[in-house]
Amino acid sequence: MNQNQHLPFISNPIKSIFKPMQEVGVILFSSLLVAAGLNLFLIPHQLLSGGVTGVASIIGYITGWNISIVYFLLNVPLIFWGWKAIGRRYIVLSCVSVVSTTWFMALIPVIRVTKDPILAAVFGGIISAAGIGYSLRVGGSTGGFDILGSIVTRKRDVPMGNILFLMNGIVILALGFFRSWDLALYSMLSTFVKGKVVDMIHVGHIKVTCFIITKQKDQMLCQLRKLHHGITCIHTEGGYSEQENYTLMTVTTRYELAAVRKTVAQTDPNAFMNVVLSTEILGRFAKPKL
Repeated sequence: MNQNQHLPFISNPIKSIFKPMQEVGVILFSSLLVAAGLNLFLIPHQLLSGGVTGVASIIGYITGWNISIVYFLLNVPLIFWGWKAIGRRYIVLSCVSVVSTTWFMALIPVIRVTKDPILAAVFGGIISAAGIGYSLRVGGSTGGFDILGSIVTRKRDVPMGNILFLMNGIVILALGFFRSWDLALYSMLSTFVKGKVVDMIHVGHIKVTCFIITKQKDQMLCQLRKLHHGITCIHTEGGYSEQENYTLMTVTTRYELAAVRKTVAQTDPNAFMNVVLSTEILGRFAKPKL
């Protein structure tokens, strides 16, 4: 193994400054996608995307109020809750997302791109889901039910898309009672598509096994234990170098993989890590603590 090939890019101070800017850039682009899916496909047909956005849309359809403003006001209490339940970084990114989505919704005109409500439901769901999924991947959300879904999926081994589909279904049923069951069914189609696309992008419920080869066993164990998952330590030897090594094996989620990668790189710049997909887990598997 060539140790020079595994220098940690994370230690570069330039990248440590650039990474938050990159995350904010992804959040802004995600907000643009969410706003475009709403104003260009769903709202012109009076369809719902579900969640708080759906509640804001129903209020806007019935009262004529500005949907973007209602969306912002409904997100305020959820953001405060998420601050206490999840953490500061997640909510800061979510705040950026909510504010930018509100701004993009006010900026993008409401235009009916297609006359077919089925096409509007499908493509509106796909575009909105892309925005939600990429926000979740960088550790934020688009606010609303995404915050609730993130809390549940961190405690339970449940796909995020399934959680959003269940919660959004309740909102869509309200559309059927207050407006039209045809619109509710179209909205249900959009929500189903959105849930599947979110799961394709946000894979926090998928388990992976990390094999970490290092000489700094004690330091690596000390840092990995902070990530709440069990670790198996194996005494190994290099096949070519015949030098003594230690292989640490831990099972985590794709959601937490970035934290494991960062921990390994910072603890031992010369460590080697191999990540493989785990199709099934039996026995104890600790959930990350909120």
